[in-house]
Amino acid sequence: MRKFLACAAFAVSVVASPATFAAERTITLAVKNMHCADCPFIVKKSLEGVPGVANITVSYKDRTAIVTYDDNKTDVQGLTAATTNAGYPSAPKS
Repeated sequence: MRKFLACAAFAVSVVASPATFAAERTITLAVKNMHCADCPFIVKKSLEGVPGVANITVSYKDRTAIVTYDDNKTDVQGLTAATTNAGYPSAPKS
């Protein structure tokens, strides 16, 4: 019985690891410097290179990028750095 309880306690500790609490998040970024219809393509490509990014929708009209990402693999700073390095500074839209 003790072995069973010890194994059960170990299984619970493994299940409750920090990676378990990672979540898929969605953020809207306000993107600057989009001046033509080709700009969203470049913004999207820059975000696709960020590990953990699952989905991207870029709007030239709204000057935004809606990004769904795994917060265990990247964060908002990683997303904004990617667009900024491509020539399109961004920040969370308020």
